[in-house]
Amino acid sequence: MKPLDGRNLMSNKTIETVAPENMPLMGNRFTKWLGRSLLRLAGWRLVGEVPNQKKIMLAFTPHTSNWDFIIAMLCVLGFGVKLSYLMKKEAFFWPMAGTWKWLGGIPTDRSAPGGVVEQLNNWYENHEHCWVAITPEGTRGSVQKWKTGFLRIAQRADVPVVILGIDSVGKRVVLDSVHYSEGDFEREAEELKAYVDSKFIGIAAKR
Repeated sequence: MKPLDGRNLMSNKTIETVAPENMPLMGNRFTKWLGRSLLRLAGWRLVGEVPNQKKIMLAFTPHTSNWDFIIAMLCVLGFGVKLSYLMKKEAFFWPMAGTWKWLGGIPTDRSAPGGVVEQLNNWYENHEHCWVAITPEGTRGSVQKWKTGFLRIAQRADVPVVILGIDSVGKRVVLDSVHYSEGDFEREAEELKAYVDSKFIGIAAKR
């Protein structure tokens, strides 16, 4: 029995630049052209189907290399999606603060009351359109166990989790499937990790 109510988005269809109406937007024609061009030069594709949701949690995995962030940013630019992600609040200093915010950075303070879960819940509440990306590993490299924070945040904010898989063998970033947490975070994280491990090989782990 699956711990999450999943809906498959998986396909090998390259995603075009026509965005669904509920997707948060960023950039312009030039930045989209630049992102798509650099992604093609790198030999990568963004594939699958884009969920028409105002608010989602993207589980970007497996996270094994610094190249993950670069490939992800090219996908973001090429498709024109406004994607938010966690950053330490200390990184938001002049003159970089504006750049990080434009790129989707969310300043977080792990010592604040309620921690990151409460801060992300407030972020979802204060933004009509909000897609947040998190790496479930919590670090760069292979891990035996995923952290459960992304599931706790998704349930607290009542948003679906979308698996965004890195297929280093096929050089694809894959919008794979949609899940809704039922609150059994440890079990859900374990089964989702097993699912991802069976389908995707990260860049640093490429065989």
